Amino acid sequence: MTSLPSPTKEGGKPSEPGNPQSSDGLQAGLKNRHLSMIAIGGVIGAGLFVGSASGIAAAGPGILLSYALVGLMVVLVMRMLGEMAAARPSSGSFSAYADQALGRWAGFSIGWLYWFFWVVVLAVEATAGAQILEGWIPAVPQWAWALIVMVVLTATNLASVASYGEFEFWFAGIKVVAIGAFVVIGLLAVFGLLPGSDNPGAGLAHLTDSGGFLPKGPGAILTGVLMVVFSFMGSEIVTLAAGESSNPQRAVAKATNSVIWRIAVFYLGSIFVVLTLLPWNDPSILKEGSYVAALNSIGIPHAGQVMDFIVLTAVLSCLNSGLYTASRMAFSLGRRGDAPKAFARTNTRGVPTAAILSSVLFGFVAVFFNYQWPDTVFAFLLNSSGAVALFVWLVICFTQLRMRGIILREAPEKLVVRMWLFPYLTWATIAMISFVLVYMLTDDTAREQVLLSLLVAALVVAIALVKDARGRREKAPAEADG
Repeated sequence: MTSLPSPTKEGGKPSEPGNPQSSDGLQAGLKNRHLSMIAIGGVIGAGLFVGSASGIAAAGPGILLSYALVGLMVVLVMRMLGEMAAARPSSGSFSAYADQALGRWAGFSIGWLYWFFWVVVLAVEATAGAQILEGWIPAVPQWAWALIVMVVLTATNLASVASYGEFEFWFAGIKVVAIGAFVVIGLLAVFGLLPGSDNPGAGLAHLTDSGGFLPKGPGAILTGVLMVVFSFMGSEIVTLAAGESSNPQRAVAKATNSVIWRIAVFYLGSIFVVLTLLPWNDPSILKEGSYVAALNSIGIPHAGQVMDFIVLTAVLSCLNSGLYTASRMAFSLGRRGDAPKAFARTNTRGVPTAAILSSVLFGFVAVFFNYQWPDTVFAFLLNSSGAVALFVWLVICFTQLRMRGIILREAPEKLVVRMWLFPYLTWATIAMISFVLVYMLTDDTAREQVLLSLLVAALVVAIALVKDARGRREKAPAEADG
C-alpha cells in the first residue's frame, strides 16, 4: 500500500474555530445538513429534466424499466463505494482506493479520467445555464452569462468548503422540493383528486393505451438504458465530500442507505407521473419537454418558466458540484504524486486553491471551444468523456473486490457498511456494466462515445504505466544503495 505524502500548507495559521482540520489538510467544514442535501441532490442532474423526453420517445412506458435497471446498478455501485468510503474516508474516494487495491496505475488513470469528465461537464452546464439566463435577459450575451456563472461559483469554492456546502444545500433543496411537489401534485391529478386540474385523470390507463407497455418492443429497454445512464452520474460525490465533514463514516453510511429511496422517488416517481398524466407518444413531450408537458396537462400556469427556473438550479448545482469534485480529485492526485505538487497545497481556510483554479481554467477553455468549435473540438471532448461514468463504476467494482480483504486484514472494525451478497452481487454488477458498454458498441449514436472514451482511457493508462515503470527504475538503485 502506498503511503501518502504530508500535505503542504500555504501559511501557518491554525484552523478556523469550529472547522477542524482533517488529516489531509482540508477543512472539515461541511455540516450534516450540507452532506444530507448533497447526497439527496447529487443524484438529480439536469439530465433528468432535459433528457427524459428522448428516453420516453425511444422506449415508451418501458423507459421505467430502463430507469429501474440503471438505478439498480447505481444502488449496487454506491453500496460498494460506501463500504470503502466509510472505512477509509478520502478526498480522492475511489481513485485513492484503486491506487491502494489495484496499483498506482489504476488510481492515476481513473482519477484523471474522472477529473476530465467533470471539467467537460463544467462547460456543458455553464452553456446550458447561460442559454436560460440569456432567454430571461437578452441584453447580456450568452458567453457573458457563462463567464458570470463560472466566476461566481469559482469564488464560492475558493472561499471555503462551507461556502460550497451552503450553495449546494440551497440548489439541491430547490430541486428536491420541486420534484417532490411535482410527484405529489401529479399523482393527485392522475387519480382525479386535484381540484381544478385540466388533466382528465385517467389513472394508470396511459401506461398501456398507446401500443401497450412496451410499444417499441423489449429491445427498447436497452436503448433507453443508454439514454438515461449518464443522468445518474454524480451520486458518488458525497463520498468525496464526506472527507471534509466532522463525521465522515456516519455521513457515508447514511447516504449509502438512502440511495434506494432517492432513486425510487426522484427518478422512477417523477417519470411515472409523466407517463400517467400523458400518453407516451403525445407530441408535447418532445416539443415542450416531459416535465413542462406534464405541468401543462394539469393546468399549472407558466409551466415553461417554472421549469426553466428549476432546470437552472439543477444546472448551477451540477456546475457547483462539478467544480468541487474536479478540484478534490486533482488535490488527491497531487497528494499521491500523480499531479503537480501545487495541487496538494491548501490555504489557511483548508481550500486547495491551485486544484480549483486549474480545474476551472480547463472549464473556461472548454466553454470557449463550445462557442468557437462546437461540432469539432468540443464534440470530441464531449464524446471522449461520454463513457467515463461506466469506466468509473467498473473500477469501483474491481477495487471493492480487493479492498474488502485489505480492510478485513487491517481494520475489520471499520467495515460498518457491507456490500450485500459479496462477492456475487459485485460480479453481477461488473457483468451488467460490461454488457451496457458492449451494447453501446452496437448502437449508432453511442458507438463513437465508447470508442473515443476507450481511446482517451488507453492513452491515460499508457501514461500511468510509463510513469509507474519509471518510478520503479528510479527506486531500484536507491534501494540497492540502502
